[in-house]
Amino acid sequence: MVRLGAVFPQREIGNDPAVIRHWAQAVEEFGFAHVMVYDHVVGAGTRTRPGWRGYTSEDAFHEVFVLLGYLAAVTSSVELVTGVLILPQRQTALVAKQAAEVDLLSAGRLRLGVGVGWNPVEYEVLGEDFTTRGARSAEQIRLLRELWANPLIDFDGEWHTVHDAGLNPLPARSIPIWVGGTAEAVLRRVGELGDGWFPQRPPDEKAAALIARIHEHAERAGREVSGLGIEATLDLYDCPEQERAAFAAGWADLGATHLCINTMQLGLRDVDAHLEMLSRTRDLLASG
Repeated sequence: MVRLGAVFPQREIGNDPAVIRHWAQAVEEFGFAHVMVYDHVVGAGTRTRPGWRGYTSEDAFHEVFVLLGYLAAVTSSVELVTGVLILPQRQTALVAKQAAEVDLLSAGRLRLGVGVGWNPVEYEVLGEDFTTRGARSAEQIRLLRELWANPLIDFDGEWHTVHDAGLNPLPARSIPIWVGGTAEAVLRRVGELGDGWFPQRPPDEKAAALIARIHEHAERAGREVSGLGIEATLDLYDCPEQERAAFAAGWADLGATHLCINTMQLGLRDVDAHLEMLSRTRDLLASG
């Protein structure tokens, strides 16, 4: 059975903590299995960037780990998912520490989705190299797992060195790491290192081919493909209502384990309108 989640509509419901709490608790009461949070640290100003496409400094994005800590306190059962944390623009040990803390405080409800991002502005602001982000992310995933597994570690990588140091407290488990993207290098990272994949595309022949590539990489690495999850995102603004059930069924046929519903960019007026759309879509998918 595909587990349904909801994308936190942070760009459209404002910054009032009471409203955020209302959304999260309602999603949990609706029976959704998880909430997904998008990640951006800074937004680009458009005055000096004519023709800029994508989000800007006008778009609100809450800091991911602080937000998830808050959501952990106001909910009790929903899984908390980053979809995705832009890993290479961050210090790996700090990500390990923050993720471990959220997982502990939520009683094991964190799923860490990671990706490399597309925005060089953020990398520049955060002092990280945009051009090496893919290769560094593979090493980061390995280091995250080491830091979560052992009180003290020694790690010598191309970009990271840890000598006789570790986290305290440690998480009570190995936090699942899912990877987003469709480039061949990403598919390899999913197959070799990840616990799951965020495809961000429709359930078509190309999607099936990408899944097959992930399985090939996993098998070459000696891993069981049956343990790899897949989470599709149903962007309602990009999928007419009459096509939504088919979108969900198509991904289920391809082996998706999770499906997340995104209610942003529909022109919804407030948090209750977002919740009403989530409820309607859940019922539509259940009946379809």
